[in-house]
Amino acid sequence: MGSSTENSAFARTRNPWDRARVPGGSSGGSAAAVAAGFAPAALGSDTGGSVRQPAAFCGVVGVKPTYGRVSRWGLVAYASSLDQIGPITRTVEDAAIILECISGLDHRDATSADVDPPSLTADIDEPVEQLRLGVPRELTGELADKNHPDVRRAFDQAVETFRSLGASIVDVDLPSLRHGIAAYYLIATAEASSNLARFDGVRYGRRADLPSDVPPDHALYELYARSRAQGLGPEVRKRIMLGTYALSAGYYDAYYLTALKARRLVKQDFDRAFAGHGPRPAVHAILMPTAPGPAFQLGEKTTDPLTMYLEDLYTVTANLAGVPALSLPMGHATGTGAPLPLGLQILAPMFDEARLLRIARQFENATSFANKQPIP
Repeated sequence: MGSSTENSAFARTRNPWDRARVPGGSSGGSAAAVAAGFAPAALGSDTGGSVRQPAAFCGVVGVKPTYGRVSRWGLVAYASSLDQIGPITRTVEDAAIILECISGLDHRDATSADVDPPSLTADIDEPVEQLRLGVPRELTGELADKNHPDVRRAFDQAVETFRSLGASIVDVDLPSLRHGIAAYYLIATAEASSNLARFDGVRYGRRADLPSDVPPDHALYELYARSRAQGLGPEVRKRIMLGTYALSAGYYDAYYLTALKARRLVKQDFDRAFAGHGPRPAVHAILMPTAPGPAFQLGEKTTDPLTMYLEDLYTVTANLAGVPALSLPMGHATGTGAPLPLGLQILAPMFDEARLLRIARQFENATSFANKQPIP
C-alpha cells in the first residue's frame, strides 16, 4: 500500500528514469518493469490511483477501468468498493489490447458487471468527432498551488494540444474534488480493516511461531497478535488501525458515514459534468494531472504520511465515483536533474473505455512522449 512502493516485503522498487527516486505506488513494480523494458505489459491493482500514479511517474500508460468492468477474482481485497485491476503498458494501443482481454462478466465476483465488453482496438485510431473535454475550474483556483510548476506547464500544453486537434475545451465544476482525499482515506481504511481481518494466521496469512513459555490461556491471542504483526507491514497495519478507529462505536457516524456522503457528492459532480449542467454542455471526458508533481526522492516523504497521501489528490476521485480513468505521458519535468515523466489523466463516463482510449490515442499520436525511454 502507498504511493511510493517503498514498503514492499521484499525491497524498495526504484524508478528506471532516476534510481534515486520512487516509481510511484502501489503498483510501482509493474510500472517500473514496463518502463525498463522487462515486459511489454503488466497488471496492477488500483484502489486510489495505484495503476495511474506509478504509470505517470514511470512514463508509461496505466488504465483504471470502470468499477465492475474487470473481475476482482483472485485479488487480495484492500477496499472492495474501490479496487479494480488495470493494465500498464508502453502505448495506449497495448493498454486497449490487454483491457479487452481481461474485461467481462465473471460469476465468481459479485461486483463484476453484466455488461458486454466492447471492442477496444477496432476503432482506436479513429478521432472522436466534435470532442468536448472538461477542465476543472478548481485546477486554477483552490488547487492551483498544489501543483509543481512543471506539471502546470505540461498540463496547459496538453490542453492546447487537444485544442489544436479540434477539441472544444469546457470549464467544469468539481467542487467535491478537494474532499476526495479525506473521503478516500476513511472509506479505504475502513474497508481494509474489515477485509484484512482474516489474515490472522489461522486460515489466511502467515502463522507465527509461538514461544514455549506462552501460557495456554493466552495462546490464541498471541497467535493473532504475532501473526498479524509479522505478516503485515507497518503501512498496512497503520491503515487497518485507522479504519478500525473510523468504524468504532462513537466515531462511525462522524467519520465513516460522513465520508460516504462526501463520496456521493463526488459521484454527482462527475455525473453533472458528463451529462451537462445548466448552460454548460456535456463533455466526453475530463482532463487533469495524474499527480501534483514528478517522482520524488526515495525516503523524502516516508516520515510525513499526510504529504505522501496528497500524492493521490487527483486519482482517488475516479475510484470514489467508479468511472474509468487513464494516465499517459504528457511531458517531462526539467528542473529535477534527470528528466522525469509527467502524467496526463483522462476520465470518462462509466463503461466508456472505448472512447477514453480513442481520446488518449489522439493525444499520443500528436506527441512524441510515448517514444521516450529511460536511459539505462
